[in-house]
Amino acid sequence: MSTGYQIKDQQALYYLTLQIVDWIDIFTRQNYRDIFLDSLRFCQQNKVLQVFGYVIMSNHVHLIVNSPDGELSAIIRDLKKFTSRSIIESITNGNESRKVWILKQLKFNALKHSKRSIHQLWTHENHAIHLFTPKFTWEKLEYIHKNPVRAGIVEKPEDYLYSSARNYADMEALLDVILLDRPFITY
Repeated sequence: MSTGYQIKDQQALYYLTLQIVDWIDIFTRQNYRDIFLDSLRFCQQNKVLQVFGYVIMSNHVHLIVNSPDGELSAIIRDLKKFTSRSIIESITNGNESRKVWILKQLKFNALKHSKRSIHQLWTHENHAIHLFTPKFTWEKLEYIHKNPVRAGIVEKPEDYLYSSARNYADMEALLDVILLDRPFITY
């Protein structure tokens, strides 16, 4: 694993990108998005994960998070492990039309790594970027919220249901987040 994008300060605020292997569009299905959201809620309630921003795209998730208890790496590891197991189980036992193809891809990816699990859903990287200033943090939050707009899914960030843009627009949202104050920026 690259040392450039590691979580070094376990209590600091980080921008993370969690990517599905081979950019497989897992999150085009609501049940898989719901598994991820439920797991994120569990981490908020039981593992002291603070979520400040998020977006769930078709094949990756962006988060702005921290853990005041200093367990951020462990929480993210557990989140990925649980969601991987749950989503693969849902693919295997559900009515997934792409079941054979997806499981073949996940199995192929698992064979590439020494852990030799049967299937691998997430890449091993979290692309962790330490958010060290309010301005940099807000830039990443805006990037997250504009992701569905850039992808042509919605016209306005707050129209995308699986994003914290709705929280920041004071709209009904699927996940509670801690709202960041917008910094005063001079150009």
